[in-house]
This record gives sequence, C-alpha cells and structure tokens, in this order.
Amino acid sequence: MSEKNNQAVSEILALINQIREQKLSADYVHPSIIPDIDLYMDQVTTFMDEHLSFSKRYDEDKILTKTMINNYAKNQLLPPPEKKKYSKDHILLLTFIYYYKNILSINDIQTLLEPIKSTYFKTKNSPDMTAVYDEIFQMATSATASVFDDMTDKLHLAGELFKETSGDEKNLLTFFSFICLLSYDIYLKKQIVEKLIDKMSDAANESEHTKDKKNKKHDA
Repeated sequence: MSEKNNQAVSEILALINQIREQKLSADYVHPSIIPDIDLYMDQVTTFMDEHLSFSKRYDEDKILTKTMINNYAKNQLLPPPEKKKYSKDHILLLTFIYYYKNILSINDIQTLLEPIKSTYFKTKNSPDMTAVYDEIFQMATSATASVFDDMTDKLHLAGELFKETSGDEKNLLTFFSFICLLSYDIYLKKQIVEKLIDKMSDAANESEHTKDKKNKKHDA
C-alpha cells in the first residue's frame, strides 16, 4: 500500500496541521497582557485559565489551581505572595512552571528555576524577569515550525513501515509506530534535560561548598 493510500497517514497529517495552526495562532502569553498590578489568587487562576486554555486536553481541565500554586510556594518554586497578592514576575514564573510540570519533577523544576528566581525575580537587573521570559518564549515560538516539520517527517517514516500489511492492520501499526517515534524522541530529550539539570545542581552545590569553606576560613 502506498503512503498516499494510507488512511492513518492522512488522518494524522490532518491532525498535525490542525494543531499546528492552533499553536501558531495561540502563540504564547505575551508579557504585555499580564497586568502590572498585583493580583489575588482567584485573579491569578482566572488569568492563567483564560490565556493558556489553548493547551488544555479537555475543556474541564484546570490550568493551575489554588492548591497547585500553594504547593509551588511551599516547595520554593515560587516566592510567596506579598500581602496575598502575586506580581507580574510571579505570573511569569508560574507560566514556566506550567510548561515544565508535565515533563519534570518538582525537584528538577526547583533546581532549574532557582538561579533565575534569585537573579531576576523582582530585581533591577538587566535583563529583568520580563525580558528573560519574552526572549525565551519568542525563541521557542520561532522554532515551532521546525518541530512540526520534524513530526511530519516522522509520520512519513512510520507510514513506510510494515509494507506487507494493509487495511485496519496497516492503520493500527502506522498509528502505533508514529507514537513510538514521537515518544522515543521525547524520552531522549528528557534524558538530556535531566542530565543538564544535574549539572546545574552539581555546580550550585559546589558553589555553596566553596562559599562555606571561605566563611569557615574567615571565622577561624
């Protein structure tokens, strides 16, 4: 069966193109639409639910709940609110956390965000938290097209497998093969991300160890 006559390839390609259009049109949460005034918890969850709704799998899914946000503060991923209000920098950090939480552990997210939080959260540094967020998400958005191109290439590769099959069996194996290819890609990239975070953790621990040695030497 040629790829042109492969029903599974046609169906998946239509789905990829549909998601591609949605993602490109949804873009990301621009810093300009985040209120400059501090928000209460209910306002934060409403804002996040409204502006990240395009990423939901099901309509009833919640983007972030009060419990989630409280746990992030408890686990030091997020600085605590001031007088029960969250700043624009809180919203930016929460957006990072939202994307990370589906692929990384709480400890990994904490390790990854700690130097960003300590350097850019509510500081007068240049770049500030807004500039860091905006440059990273602009970069990610510009790479979206190449990500979908790569998925399309993998789909065509999956469609060429199991040439001896046809009909429903061919469709099943094409779906399964394509999902396996995507999953393996995610698996490899996740391993690289985790190794990079481990290096960040080792570097932070070494820095703390060096600082402690200097303090003990000074005290002596």
